[in-house]
Amino acid sequence: MAKYIVKRILMALFTVFVVASLTFVLMKAVPGNPFLSEKEPPQSVIDALNEKYGLDQPLYVQYAKYMGGLLKGDLGVSVKMQKDYPVIKIITTMFPVSASIGLFAILWAVLVGVPLGCISAYYRGRAADSGLRVVCTVGISMPSFVVASLLLFIFCGGIASLKIFPTIFQMGNWKSYVLPCFSLGFYPMCYIARQSRAAMLDSLNQEYIKTARAKGLKTGKIIFKHALRNALIPVLTYLGPQVAFTLCGGFVVETVFTVPGLGRYFVQSINNRDYPVIMGTTIFLASFIIVMNLIVDLLYKIVDPRIDLGKESA
Repeated sequence: MAKYIVKRILMALFTVFVVASLTFVLMKAVPGNPFLSEKEPPQSVIDALNEKYGLDQPLYVQYAKYMGGLLKGDLGVSVKMQKDYPVIKIITTMFPVSASIGLFAILWAVLVGVPLGCISAYYRGRAADSGLRVVCTVGISMPSFVVASLLLFIFCGGIASLKIFPTIFQMGNWKSYVLPCFSLGFYPMCYIARQSRAAMLDSLNQEYIKTARAKGLKTGKIIFKHALRNALIPVLTYLGPQVAFTLCGGFVVETVFTVPGLGRYFVQSINNRDYPVIMGTTIFLASFIIVMNLIVDLLYKIVDPRIDLGKESA
């Protein structure tokens, strides 16, 4: 186990290096300058700003300096949106807001999606199964911004006299969390339900389930104690990167509901070409996904003790 974890950590560090390098190259390949706007400043001002932030230096020098700072845990400072403010502080300030919404979103997606998938598999071919498949198909095919916009229209005054939730996110107001959390968790819930259904159908056809039925075990015990354990493995595989994306905030969802989180700020940094913020957020998200994938791999062992992680590292 220890050898496997060390190997994965080394692979994670290499992956972060590749992500940082590709992001840097692609970002610099896009024409433009963070200091250009509708009201273009004098060239002397632009030259002074480029010199201040090192953007006038050759790309290989900028790359070397950034990677050197990254090794020390320095993600640079914002050059446009919050000038000279450390990117690491921006992330630590914005991420808790996104994480609070993302946590509730992923919790309700799992707590609703897994039982619905199990029920659908058990009642395969019946009305409950057909209805769930229709809902899940709609939820998977519908983009999150469409779901968010529909909820905003229905519950925030778009329909006459039906203004239940606020249109603008307000910290500390529980009503402000309902629509963003539902919008952010609707797609994962539908996908988890479908994954659970498919895995549960496979588990229910196994010999040990037939044996459990022959012994007279109750239906609930067969589904949630015996069959569900094996059915959770593909769900865990999906949850690894999905949890990272959800906790970092839905970019579109946060924009629609004006949530002051990391996702919305990331979109704004792209529009403003705030290079250090773009780089820092991308690296943070990549690192988060890698960590979640490692956690999921370790959870495999808990869900199914037969899995030997040591053999994978051999």
